Amino acid sequence: MSREDDRQASAERPSDPTLLTDGGTSELATVAELAKRRGFFFQTAESYGGVGGLVTYGPQGSALKRNIEDRWRDRFVTRAGNMELSAPDVMPEPVFEASGHLDGFDDMIVECPECETAHRADHLVEDSSEHEDAEALGIEQIGELIGELEIACPDCGTALAGESVDEFNLMFGTDIGPGSSQPGYLRPETAQGIFTEFPRLKEYARGKLPFGVAQIGDAYRNEIAPRRGLIRVRAFTQAELEQFIDPEEDEPAIEAVADVELPLYTAPAQADEGGQETYTVRKAVEEGVIESAWIAYYLGLARDWYEAIGIDMDRFRYRQHKAGERAHYAADCWDAETELDGEWVEVTGFAYRSDYDLTNHAAATGDGFTVFKQYDEPKTVERPGVDPDMSTLGPEFGGDASAVADALASLAASEPDAFTGDTVTVEIGGDSATVATDVANFAVETVTETGEHITPHVVEPSFGIGRLFYSVLVHSYETDEVDGEERTYLSVPAELAPTFACVVPLVSNEPALVEQAEQIRDQLRDAGLEVAYDESGAIGRRYRRQDEIGTPVCVTVDHESIEEEPTSVTVRDRDTTAQARVPVTELRDCLLALRAGTSFSDLLDRDAVTPV
Repeated sequence: MSREDDRQASAERPSDPTLLTDGGTSELATVAELAKRRGFFFQTAESYGGVGGLVTYGPQGSALKRNIEDRWRDRFVTRAGNMELSAPDVMPEPVFEASGHLDGFDDMIVECPECETAHRADHLVEDSSEHEDAEALGIEQIGELIGELEIACPDCGTALAGESVDEFNLMFGTDIGPGSSQPGYLRPETAQGIFTEFPRLKEYARGKLPFGVAQIGDAYRNEIAPRRGLIRVRAFTQAELEQFIDPEEDEPAIEAVADVELPLYTAPAQADEGGQETYTVRKAVEEGVIESAWIAYYLGLARDWYEAIGIDMDRFRYRQHKAGERAHYAADCWDAETELDGEWVEVTGFAYRSDYDLTNHAAATGDGFTVFKQYDEPKTVERPGVDPDMSTLGPEFGGDASAVADALASLAASEPDAFTGDTVTVEIGGDSATVATDVANFAVETVTETGEHITPHVVEPSFGIGRLFYSVLVHSYETDEVDGEERTYLSVPAELAPTFACVVPLVSNEPALVEQAEQIRDQLRDAGLEVAYDESGAIGRRYRRQDEIGTPVCVTVDHESIEEEPTSVTVRDRDTTAQARVPVTELRDCLLALRAGTSFSDLLDRDAVTPV
């Protein structure tokens, strides 16, 4: 059998390029149309008019998304020796009070006075100017720019100058339980489900730092203006790793990634309107371009992973956050960005969260969010402390007596010189309390310590699975010409492809061919391969359908397959359309080798394989 059958079909063309995009015939619109038609993703509840920012992954999309998640789990959990958990999507309100999300998880909103449509104010500025990161600007400056740029409502054209720009919290609120229920929220990130369980997780790690805990799950943000397909949605999947470290002692295995080259777009370069530069991980750390060796380590580790899942490295960079755009918890942050349709889109955030989260949860709960750090040798230290006379504090301060005693203990630890006078004053809930020094019973004791309790710092790589999925689709979208006809195909890596192989009988009206094809299909599925079966239409059209969803190989059962010995089939390569005859007895092993990374050209070198 030859490639002559490829000429029997032409690729199906996009019919509605505006699906899930801002319209037009852009790269994203073309891919979004293909995604809907071929079952990768589409808008949720279309029968009811659809819901902005909610997307359903179809059969092909669910498989591709799952494969990306599995590759992430393999690299950042299994091979890294980390733990994984699965926490609920809903958590009680106090969790997000402690994490800072109720106060600091806001976007800027402006409403049209005519049609009352709400818009993301900083996005309007970005769309109307050269500002790439308007989110880093303050509310007042955004309001001024809306007026200076004469920005109008994108929906009805009404001028927005002078309209109030406000903060809008992105949290989805809910109630936990009936009646006088407990207020709760859908999580805006999976990370808090890890942080809140730290007192138990440290036991599983036997209290030894460093250790990592990962989670893949859905997060929810009530976006003001969802847009651009999977780029800005209200429900999305995150794959997050929280690496808990001792900031004074723990170092990453930097040598393992030292020579990996990183395309860096630093904050100083952005301020000076410069461009990105390439650094090795080693050089970036030595020159202080990346402050944290841990962040540098994960940038290096992830860079090769991105390439392995099909991200085009010519359309990829790491961008450092400027001071004004960092999340409330981040001491330093870098984004992995991919270029989609001429714009850079964040797909991963690498944040040094320091001890922000664990310290806040400890303060809110009083639970053990520290680990005990054993000294190499016991240390003898002087420890100031107090032993307040509660029989005096009780009558004097009533219900505040315990709070006064706690404040005295904290002051003794931080400022022992405060107890040198006759009295000492502490702050309690905004009020001051003065206590006689002899009532506080201040003293300095000499103690021998074997260790100390420390609050770990956290390094967090947070991957947006949906945006990575979208980037893989866009970057793998290819067109070429086969025998004078244009062809569309997705060049996704073989191990990620939603369907790895499709078995097709040459014609569907010959029972012997169909029976043989069905047997081969079942045998390959039993071998653990993702195999489709297609007997509808001309053989060339069937090839085109599989090319368009990224199926790496098609296995064709033809007359030679049932008339000659040894029994063989034709295997067709997606990217090159090259074909080879493979004995059925060798087929399983050949396909497993292709899925594991063997090239089709290398497959042709096998003795049993014959090029067609």
